[in-house]
Amino acid sequence: MRRRLAAALIVPALMLTAACGGGDDSGKKKDSASPSADASQPAVPKAVASADPMPTVKGEAGQKAEITVPKGEPSGKFVVSTLKEGSGAVIKKDDLVVTKYTGKIWKSGKDLTGSYDKDGSPLVVPAGSQTIVPMFSESVLGKKVGSRVLVVAPPEAAFGAQGQPQLGVGPTDNLIFVLDIDSIMPKKAEGTQAPIPSDLPQVKADKDEAATITIPKNDPPKELVDKVLIEGKGPEIKSGQTVYMQYSGAAWKPNEGKDAAKLFDTSWKTGAPFSTVIGQGQVIEGWDKGLVGKKVGSRVLLVIPPEQAYKDQAKGEDLPANSTLVFVVDIVGAV
Repeated sequence: MRRRLAAALIVPALMLTAACGGGDDSGKKKDSASPSADASQPAVPKAVASADPMPTVKGEAGQKAEITVPKGEPSGKFVVSTLKEGSGAVIKKDDLVVTKYTGKIWKSGKDLTGSYDKDGSPLVVPAGSQTIVPMFSESVLGKKVGSRVLVVAPPEAAFGAQGQPQLGVGPTDNLIFVLDIDSIMPKKAEGTQAPIPSDLPQVKADKDEAATITIPKNDPPKELVDKVLIEGKGPEIKSGQTVYMQYSGAAWKPNEGKDAAKLFDTSWKTGAPFSTVIGQGQVIEGWDKGLVGKKVGSRVLLVIPPEQAYKDQAKGEDLPANSTLVFVVDIVGAV
């Protein structure tokens, strides 16, 4: 299940995390290119606060930045410069940092679709994560919420020698980003979990890791189940919103009666929440129907019959045809 630089992480076209394993994976219908950090590429240079030449930036934090590329070739250095220091919490390793960004390619001057553009979305960055390109994951680490940060990233700190053709980024392109550090997103739903009827899957999800799902030895329900296990205090999710979720998924029949179901997919292995537009057919029907109307901060148990999932299509060894799907979904944000 994955997305574009920000499409799911969350913006149109730039996907940062590695695609989920297991066929079509969770509830996502389509996969997009996924420029994750590549362990085989050259070492990332240490970030410096300035270099010559430097781009200039106009505009207030919280609004689209106006970036001017200087004359001359980029220095090749990885620059992380705080333009405005915020007054919020200091970003720690593994914090999920909500950023809004403006981006540009140095050589061509081409603008990259950003958070402040039409249909743009925030980008959720796991601070210091090895699964996310350093121009984001390293640039937010140690900064304060509310800060505006200028980033100049050579290929080694961006998409590496493969570039990102989907965005028009070549293998030698240096990128310029202005990141507005908006907030820190919760990693999971918090609160006391409601009891679950014995004929439904039982759930243990009290740690920052994939949920443990135990499926009972009985036939699955015929209708969609969308049971709220923890009710969040945030606003209700509306159709058309981009929703950020931590999820774990398993097929009912292959795991029936086992102590712990084998998950066919989970967002926890990527280092960042999954995001998608909800209620608009971007994911399987059971997700659209089961999550619209739930509150941000909620944990939801979804049991999805085959006709609202993948029907008669097999999606790998752990996801046979005509599967009833079980998901534990923590709704951690929405825009």
